Amino acid sequence: MIEICDISKSYQRHLALNNISAQIPSGEITGLLGPNGAGKTTLIRIINQMIAPNAGHLRYKGELLNQTHLKQMGYLPEERGLYKSMTVGNQLLFLCRLRGMSNGDAFKQIDYWLNKFEVYNWKHQKIESLSKGMAQKVQFIAAIVHDPEFIIMDEPLSGFDPINVDLIMTELKELKSNGKTILLSTHNMQSVQDTCSHILLLNKGEKLADSSFSELQKKYQSKKFIVRYRGTKIAFANALWTDFELMNQEEIEEGLFEAILIQRGERSVDDLIGNIKGHVSIEFVSRKRLNMQEIFLDLVNNENSEA
Repeated sequence: MIEICDISKSYQRHLALNNISAQIPSGEITGLLGPNGAGKTTLIRIINQMIAPNAGHLRYKGELLNQTHLKQMGYLPEERGLYKSMTVGNQLLFLCRLRGMSNGDAFKQIDYWLNKFEVYNWKHQKIESLSKGMAQKVQFIAAIVHDPEFIIMDEPLSGFDPINVDLIMTELKELKSNGKTILLSTHNMQSVQDTCSHILLLNKGEKLADSSFSELQKKYQSKKFIVRYRGTKIAFANALWTDFELMNQEEIEEGLFEAILIQRGERSVDDLIGNIKGHVSIEFVSRKRLNMQEIFLDLVNNENSEA
């Protein structure tokens, strides 16, 4: 869907993006991640054609990105921007018309989304009368009301309670199932892990990762292992070498213990199993998989320590 080709952007002496190339695959939810100051907002503004890069270019479905493509994009900015004196209905109509929709199509789409989010009774209320959470929901609808094929969400969960967070995440998954391409910029790592099939990670204007979440999990393996066994805790602890450190163990049901180990040396899992199986009865052994939060911290901290 979007091909980012050698994009660089500087603000005076600050290099915001340094020769970034990446793919935003069609029909997927891509998580745009990075600490504050990583270059995420700059990249989003370049895709939206709000600013131009100093070098490089972007392609949209194989074509050089241009103004005509904006009608096919939806954008939820981090800095919310609704006209407070307008009613909800007129605000949405105004944005639909900006995207080239006829009045008839716009009215149909507005009513559809207000009904879907169960907020149709807000249609004639002024934006200034809405709570922060209510305005957030209207802003979300504004990003998708014109039925775009590519949607950019910049911190869409900010200001929502857990119920509405679940509502928004469910809607993003449904949009994906309907063939939409979504770029999700967020600090909520759990939502990334739950919804994003592709990850683009930036730090200090550099690209650290551009791959699927499953590929990241394979590449950055945990040194922690989970072992479930029957026997005594003392016998299990005595069977370990210095290559595996016992971090924690607890009885999860009568006679069945679960231990968390961390690998310190070069011994393999087969070596571990071979050493302890004569002391306890092993029921389960598995390498603990890193979650998105752990992968994110590992990549960013390693990059910062090498800088």
